[in-house]
Amino acid sequence: MVELTLLHWVYVIMVLVILTVMIFRKDTIIPCILGVFLMGVVAKNSIMGAAIAVFDGLIVAGTELLGIIVVISCIVAMSKMLEEIGANKLMVAPFTKFIKTPDIAFWFTGLVMLVVSWFFWPSPATALVGAVLLPVALKVGLPAIGVAMAMNLFGHGLALSSDYIIQGAPTITATAAGVPVEAVMKQGTPLFLIMGFVTIITAFILLKRDMKRGLIEKPVLEDIEFNEPKEIKPIAKMAAILVPVAFGLDIIAMFLFELRGGDATALIGGTAVLVLSFICGIEYKYEALDKITKFVREGFMFGMEIFGPILPIAAFFYMGEVDPVHAVLGASALPEGSQGILSDMGAAMASIAPMNRPVAASMEMLVGAITGLDGSGFSGMSLAGSLAKVFGTAVNGSIAVLAALGQIGAIWVGGGTLVPWGLIPAAAICRVLPMDLARRNFIPVVTGLIVTTIVAMFLI
Repeated sequence: MVELTLLHWVYVIMVLVILTVMIFRKDTIIPCILGVFLMGVVAKNSIMGAAIAVFDGLIVAGTELLGIIVVISCIVAMSKMLEEIGANKLMVAPFTKFIKTPDIAFWFTGLVMLVVSWFFWPSPATALVGAVLLPVALKVGLPAIGVAMAMNLFGHGLALSSDYIIQGAPTITATAAGVPVEAVMKQGTPLFLIMGFVTIITAFILLKRDMKRGLIEKPVLEDIEFNEPKEIKPIAKMAAILVPVAFGLDIIAMFLFELRGGDATALIGGTAVLVLSFICGIEYKYEALDKITKFVREGFMFGMEIFGPILPIAAFFYMGEVDPVHAVLGASALPEGSQGILSDMGAAMASIAPMNRPVAASMEMLVGAITGLDGSGFSGMSLAGSLAKVFGTAVNGSIAVLAALGQIGAIWVGGGTLVPWGLIPAAAICRVLPMDLARRNFIPVVTGLIVTTIVAMFLI
């Protein structure tokens, strides 16, 4: 076993500090920057060297996350264009004829939200799906809070935590855990399904119970508008067909050519850029050069808004791995034979106080959930992935399963199903209070987290 150095203990102490900050629902950027700085001081014995390490850490984190930042930005840019030409409504409108009862409205809205969120991410999908399906769901008697729950649990919960298409969440988690992205996705699938099934079924049962008891106000139909767009452009009709077909072909290609991880993400991103360029060229003709600049700018503004705060956080947690430490602090920062700070700590934990798998699963879920208290599920996934490697090494279990479990905890709590300030998109589009939506979600989500953790104990 490699002897633990001062660098190891600085990292561990700063992890505890960051967890404490998260418990008090404060942002963790400053502690993470301080953590890299202190590690730089220890490794380089120089204030100047430590300052350089802080910047180099950001560069390493940016390099690791650049691909997913770009693909998300490209997809959002395309969604902005679809929204402007009116194709977004046409893509969902044909399904409205299937909604006849409140029950169907709940499940149909949720499933559409799930699929759209996989391709466009929940925030853009919330506006797209909500604008079309909310009036129809209200018309058949599903309360606005029920629509918000369906969109929120299927989108910001199940879709974002699994993230099979864009693969943003598993990429961050897997990178920090030091395992392939496809391992987290494949081995985590039972956990994603169990979490979604238990949570959403529980939420639906409680919603139906309270509707029967008259505890939820029924929608006032006179206040709901059901007007169809007055004019539908031919380009909107073409785009409404082209986009699903293009991404459907991408999915087929992923299976046929066994594209995974970065290759699958690149295919989705490239398709989004090509569709954006093609439709812009047809619709705006000579103005396309200026219009596409606008859409791309909006897409990348969204991408940096989401991932900007994540870079300094990821910069610290990536320091638990060998390669980032060598890149930032130098090859001599770690002792000979070290497998990285996290692996070394995991081995030390196993030798001093061996952990069992139930404890490892419980700790992983608890930490993941705590990291979500800041309202950003993504900010805690680097820590969840890092700890998965520690706990997985300690119990000689599946690091990928633990990483998926931590990812579930971080996303379901912080990604927008429990923390009120993360519920704003769904609450706003449905005109309900975020706190009311958080209360409705609390029991279902906590129930799902507990059941999923228990199942994970047997899968590790």
